[in-house]
Amino acid sequence: MFYIGNHLSASKGYLAMGKQAVKLGGNVFAFFTRNPRGGKAKEINEADVTDFLAFAKEHGFGTLVAHAPYTMNLCAAKDSVREFSVEMIEDDLRRMEYTPGNYYNFHPGSHVGQGAEKGIEMIADALNHVLSKEQTTIVLLETMAGKGSEIGRNFEELREIIDRVELSEKLGVCFDTCHVWDGGYDIVNDLDGVLNEFDKVIGLERLCAVHFNDSMNGCGSHKDRHQKIGEGSIGMEAMKRVALHPSLAGKPFILETPNEDEGYAKEIAMIKEWTEEI
Repeated sequence: MFYIGNHLSASKGYLAMGKQAVKLGGNVFAFFTRNPRGGKAKEINEADVTDFLAFAKEHGFGTLVAHAPYTMNLCAAKDSVREFSVEMIEDDLRRMEYTPGNYYNFHPGSHVGQGAEKGIEMIADALNHVLSKEQTTIVLLETMAGKGSEIGRNFEELREIIDRVELSEKLGVCFDTCHVWDGGYDIVNDLDGVLNEFDKVIGLERLCAVHFNDSMNGCGSHKDRHQKIGEGSIGMEAMKRVALHPSLAGKPFILETPNEDEGYAKEIAMIKEWTEEI
């Protein structure tokens, strides 16, 4: 089954997000665990969670892809920022267990001049601190475009983090199409080659989810500017090849395109039509 959805606002609760996803034509969704710019998370309403889980089962939802706030930086140069980031992910993972078996995605972080090796070490140390054998949530490292001092600009950096984490079975990867393209992986002319490289370096079994976005910039630009599907430099045909690639079958595809609800509904309908053609 093909799972497609977009980012929704968690402020009204899980059931409201589920109903909104169905209204837009989706059968999965992503949500920020708290304000994308950080701050205190809203208290979990257990009755709302119970109602949502029943609704999700009824509508055949795929695995949800929660997203950490953008301000979380596990390899920040400032101790206070790094410590607050560890507290955030620790709290988020506790809260994720109210909806067990889903994904928690985050941007690995920016080393801010400390160097990639130091940044990778800090991220792995933080994950070793917060991950537990008991958790059902799989934590996803997101592929990044490589702007500034971002960690995760290539598959090798993500592999280095994974190799340093003791409970690496609790880790996966979110494959962002805009980010990998901007990072220099040519998914337009050599999608098979890119996925083979991912398999060689990380392993396709760790590719758990896809952020499905076109890009405003060229391959290797390291810009990270998302575009609507088919309106960017990746283009409609290449995006369609990604959606239909057998190696990505059954993964949740999350739209992060610059749209309002009407635009998301159109993109979801279009992508679902692609899957009905095969």
